Amino acid sequence: MNYQDRLLKAIPGGAHTYSRGFDQYPANAPQILVGGKAAYIHDPDGRRFLDYGMALRAVNLGYAEDEVDNAAIAQIRNGNNLTRPSMVELEAAELLVDLIDSVDMVKFTKNGSTSVSAAVKLARAYTGRELVARCSEHPFFSFDDWFIGSTPLTRGITQDTIEQTKMFRYNDIASLEALISQYPGKLACVVLEPAATQEPEDGFLSKVQALCNKHGIVFILDEMITGFRWHMKGAQHMYGVTPDLCTFGKAMANGFSVSCIAGRREIMELGAIEFEGRERVFLLSTTHGAEMAGLGAFIATMNFMKRENVVKHLWDYGRKLIDLMQTKAREHQVEQSFTAGGIACSPYYLTRDAAGENSLALRTLFSQEMIKNGVLMPWIALSYRHGETELKLTEQALDKTLPVYRRALEEGVEKYLVGPAIKPVFRKFN
Repeated sequence: MNYQDRLLKAIPGGAHTYSRGFDQYPANAPQILVGGKAAYIHDPDGRRFLDYGMALRAVNLGYAEDEVDNAAIAQIRNGNNLTRPSMVELEAAELLVDLIDSVDMVKFTKNGSTSVSAAVKLARAYTGRELVARCSEHPFFSFDDWFIGSTPLTRGITQDTIEQTKMFRYNDIASLEALISQYPGKLACVVLEPAATQEPEDGFLSKVQALCNKHGIVFILDEMITGFRWHMKGAQHMYGVTPDLCTFGKAMANGFSVSCIAGRREIMELGAIEFEGRERVFLLSTTHGAEMAGLGAFIATMNFMKRENVVKHLWDYGRKLIDLMQTKAREHQVEQSFTAGGIACSPYYLTRDAAGENSLALRTLFSQEMIKNGVLMPWIALSYRHGETELKLTEQALDKTLPVYRRALEEGVEKYLVGPAIKPVFRKFN
C-alpha cells in the first residue's frame, strides 16, 4: 500500500516534523512505521530494522521500555491531567531542580521549540532588549519566527522579526564579540547548544558566559540533545559553565512528550504570580504541559539512567561504533569519502564527493544500502538497548553496503541510487 500519498493528502509535508518527511530518506525507506521495541522498529509489512534514528533522538533507553511505560500508565490511571497541579508535577520539578546545578526553577511543556522560545521571551523581558544572537552551526532551536526567520524559509515572517535574530559561529568567540560591538546594549540573549558535532575549544563556552555576564546578556544553553546524554547533569556540567537559562527535552522521558525551560530564579520568577504589584510576564501556559503520563515517564527515565549508568553506556557504545565505521571504511577503501566521528555519545558520519564536499547523493546511497541490509541510519542516535548484538548487525550491514558505495564512487552514484537524493530541510523551494 502507498502510505506516502495518504500521508501527504492528510498532513502538510506528510509528517508532523520535517525531519520525518519523505524527502529526508531514500526511496526504499519504510514509508510508515507501526511500532518499536528496544533498538528496533517495524513497518506494516513486517519488515524489521535496527534503528539509529531513535525517534529523532528522543529515545535514549529503548523503544517501549517497560519500566518507563508502566510509570506513565500509572499516571494515566491517576487521571493524567487534573484541575490543580498534580503530585507528580511537583516531584518532577523538584527532581530536575536537584539534578541540574544551574537550575532554581523549572516550567514543563511538550516540545523543545516552545521551551527555547520561552527562554528568548524571558531574556527579552529581563533585559528590556530585543535582539537575539544564535549560533549558526546549530541546526534547530524552534519552529517560531524568531528562529525560522534566520533560515532561508522566511515566507510568512515579517522583516522586523527576521532582522531581530543575528548569528555568530561556534568556537569563534571573535564572531560573538563582533556582534556585541555592532549592536551595543541591544542583545537580549545568546542561544546555542553546548556542543553538537564539535566540542568547545579553548574554553569557548566559558568565554561566551563571561561575555554575557560582562554585557548583561542572558546566556541560554539549549540542551535538547546534549541533556542526559553527555552527562546526567547536562553538558553544562561537563564543560564547567553555568547558563542563566537552559532547555531540555528529547531524551529526558524516553520518547514521551516532555520538555522544559529552567534556570536562575531571578529570571524564571518573571513568570510568577505571587509578587503583588510587579509587572508580569506571561510565560508558558499550556493545558497539557504538565500531563502526568509524561512526567511519570521522566521520573522513571531518570531513575533507570542512574541505576543502569546509561550515559556511560552511550559513550562506550559510541566509541565502538565510530571505530567500527572507520575501520570498515578503510577495509573497503572509501575512507577518503566516508568518515565517522564526532562526540562519542552522539556520533556522526559524513559522505564526501571527489572534491571533498558533502554529498547528499552519496549519503542517500549509504542510507539506501543500509536499509537493504536491515539498518535504518539516517543519522546516529544511540540508546541503552544498542549492545554487542546490534554492533555486530551494523558491522554486517556495513560489509554489504560499503562495496556498493565504492562502486558508486568509481562509476557514478546515479547508477546505484534508486530515487532522488535527500534534500536539506532548510531550503527555500521544494
